[in-house]
Parts: sequence; structure tokens; C-alpha cells
Amino acid sequence: MTPKTPTALWRPAIGLSLFALLGTGLAYAVLATGIAGTLFPAQAGGSLVRDADGRVRGSLLLAQPFAGDGYFQARPSASGYDPMAAAGSNLARGNPQLAQRVADATAAVAARERVAPAQVPADLVTASASGLDPDLSPAAARLQVARVARARGWPQQRVQALLERHVQAPGWGVPGQPRVNVIALNLALDAAAHAR
Repeated sequence: MTPKTPTALWRPAIGLSLFALLGTGLAYAVLATGIAGTLFPAQAGGSLVRDADGRVRGSLLLAQPFAGDGYFQARPSASGYDPMAAAGSNLARGNPQLAQRVADATAAVAARERVAPAQVPADLVTASASGLDPDLSPAAARLQVARVARARGWPQQRVQALLERHVQAPGWGVPGQPRVNVIALNLALDAAAHAR
């Protein structure tokens, strides 16, 4: 039996490496991106929100702050709503600093919404793991209805009805909780105001 030359030993390894690199690293990525862009163009493009002039103003996938009492407020963000610094606070549940932060936030939200602190849902005073979660629980959104209606001079029933249309059930049969996308809801509020 003739011993194999070094070239004969390396050729299959190089061939397999090139196939893996091109097949899984390039072909699969191009195929997956093409399918996603065809079937879900908005999501593949980042679910961008554009103003009337076509300028990008945000994404339905990332929380952002809204100024003024006429808007629903999102969850707090440990990153200051900066997508380049997305992170949680990294404070343990038993950390006194976190307990104080939550207590202060609860008092502030209770004062803003004119309710007792015990009525404030946890997601209005705690940040998500990324700090950029755009969704609230329906209870957290419903707590804000009276304030938003007062600020806009609308009947509470009108704001409540708009909110209920934006409650999303878990999708695709996956277990989970209903949610409200705050950005989509606030955009709907502005659209309803301009439609009058």
C-alpha cells in the first residue's frame, strides 16, 4: 500500500471546509434572507415606523419614550431606550438599590395615573431584560387610559376602545400573555386625532 501524500490528505479537509463555509455560511444565509424578505417584508426590514415624509422614526420592535400625557408610556429602560446599549439593570432581586428604584417608580407612576401604588402593574416600573421591550400588559395600558383621555380631551370610552383593538393575543399557538405594542397604540392615537 502506497502512503498518501500530504496533498491527498489535505484535499478532502479543504474541500469539506469550503463546502461548509459556502453552503452554510453563504447559501443558507442568502436563501433564508430571501424567503424572509418575500414572506415577511415588514419584519425582515426591521418593522420600521416612518413619518409622512418617509423618514424613519423608530421600529415597532424597539421601545421608545413618548413625551406628554397624551401618550401611553412604555416600560422603563435601563439603557435609556438606546438600542446600542440594550441591557437590563443587572441588579439582583434582593438588591436594596433595585427595591428603592422600583418603590420610587411605583410612587411616580401612581401619582401620574392618580391611583394607589398597589394598583400599578409591575411592568410599568420594571425594565425588561433588553431594556427595549415595546410591549405592555393590557392591565398596564388600561391603567393609563384616564390620563391619556384627559390630556387629549377625549371620552375615556374612545381611548379604551382604541386600546382594546391593539391588544394582541400570543401568536402561532404559542403559550404566552396578551400584550399591547405601545408604539403602535400611540401611532393609532395620533392617526385618530388627525382623522377628525
